[in-house]
Amino acid sequence: MASAQKVKLGLLQSWADADPDLNLRRTLALANAAADQGAQIICTQELFRSPYFCQSEDHANFALAEEIPNGSSTRAFAELARERGVVIIASLFEKRAAGVYHNTAAIIDADGKYLGMYRKMHIPDDPLFYEKFYFTPGDLGFRAWDTRFGRIGVLVCWDQWFPEAARLTAMQGAQILFYPTAIGWHPGEKDQYGHAHHSSWETIQRAHAVANGCYVAVTNRIGHETPVGGDGIEFWGQSFIANTSGEIVAKAGAQKEQVLVHEIDLGTVDVTRTHWPFLRDRRIDAYGDLTRRLID
Repeated sequence: MASAQKVKLGLLQSWADADPDLNLRRTLALANAAADQGAQIICTQELFRSPYFCQSEDHANFALAEEIPNGSSTRAFAELARERGVVIIASLFEKRAAGVYHNTAAIIDADGKYLGMYRKMHIPDDPLFYEKFYFTPGDLGFRAWDTRFGRIGVLVCWDQWFPEAARLTAMQGAQILFYPTAIGWHPGEKDQYGHAHHSSWETIQRAHAVANGCYVAVTNRIGHETPVGGDGIEFWGQSFIANTSGEIVAKAGAQKEQVLVHEIDLGTVDVTRTHWPFLRDRRIDAYGDLTRRLID
């Protein structure tokens, strides 16, 4: 039996208004509140510094982007990580160069050291989710990092629907998959499709935990945002942590700003992967066609 490795996760479920600096200060305050509750690895929601601007295609929104790791958000979280001894995952709008922007998560270790970044690989283009206008697809691949409190992988929102992304991250030894997220309902569709959409979102991520024998931690935003008029998006919150069997062991509410802190045992990753040896029994000799779009 693997030895216990207790770690407390902290998910920062919040809303955002038009002031990026205010959003940063509020999120830093939530991170401190999570650390006060004993959280050791803390994850923000997707693009926490602003409302979800991808509801429209507007060149003015590129002004929201910042450099990583030299931007103000990464520096502020590095200072907090060092002062509180916590690992931070901060979801940011990255300006890489003129005309090249990414949806990026910065990973900071508990001594304040910047470990690296994950650039969102899968970029959606749906009504009110016009991300292809803003974000260049990630070019760093799927990654995992050793932190003071465990080996973690980070993916972002739309990535959560792709089992390949979870698998390739888990294959690098990730014990926890973090998903900073901004997802919600189109209000006009909520009555007809709302339950099914939310259930599908939760189920696919719980399945990643089962298939890879790891923990999954998802931080979603809250609030009804209408930055371009119309019905906007009603973000459904309900951030959650699933264990290595896919069971939800902690869950936030749907409409409330919340710091969700929960203790997990990383020792169960080894136990689960030994008793449910999906990684052992993969037929890697038979999966070559996964690199094709379709099989004729």
